[in-house]
Amino acid sequence: MIGAIAGDIIGSVYEWKNIKTKDFPLFSDNGTFTDDTILTVALADSILNNVPYVNKLKEYFHYFPTAGYGGHIGKS
Repeated sequence: MIGAIAGDIIGSVYEWKNIKTKDFPLFSDNGTFTDDTILTVALADSILNNVPYVNKLKEYFHYFPTAGYGGHIGKS
């Protein structure tokens, strides 16, 4: 999970950009977690605490509503 979160932060500055090089800094001042990290942590929280995943996904969405989710999240 730590690797997934680190990868999300590292890749956040390149999201939506077609980067084909392997020569880039791992951590940038502009790097941040994205909706991918939020949803990963929400699912882990759900599993570890035996709570229905939909409840945790909605809970975390409300903590971070502007994280860049797809168009259907948060509609219900």
